[in-house]
Amino acid sequence: MKNLLKVGLLSAGLFAAVQCSAQETHEPVTHKVGSAAKDVGHATATAATAVGHKTAELAAKGAAGVSDKRYDNKWGPHGENVYIDKHNRNFYVDKRGHRNYLKKYQLRDKPSR
Repeated sequence: MKNLLKVGLLSAGLFAAVQCSAQETHEPVTHKVGSAAKDVGHATATAATAVGHKTAELAAKGAAGVSDKRYDNKWGPHGENVYIDKHNRNFYVDKRGHRNYLKKYQLRDKPSR
């Protein structure tokens, strides 16, 4: 019982110490940012957005490939693979990773080789 009390007090003390040290305040940066830094920040944000969209696209396509059937003879409006979900709805995954549901007349036939 004494050991359990010691371990409990030690863990509570460590938890409190970590919480106190994690709440340090930082003063905001007040200096002016030059145009070169703004350009770098914009380029970084643009690249991060592109990477995020590509990651979402690959994740959505991977999930659709595992959980849904692929429509073999049809394409989407811009040549995308078409999948069929569990409710028999046709969809394709766009470049941002969103599912776009299609009507039957929107499907295109794949050219025969």
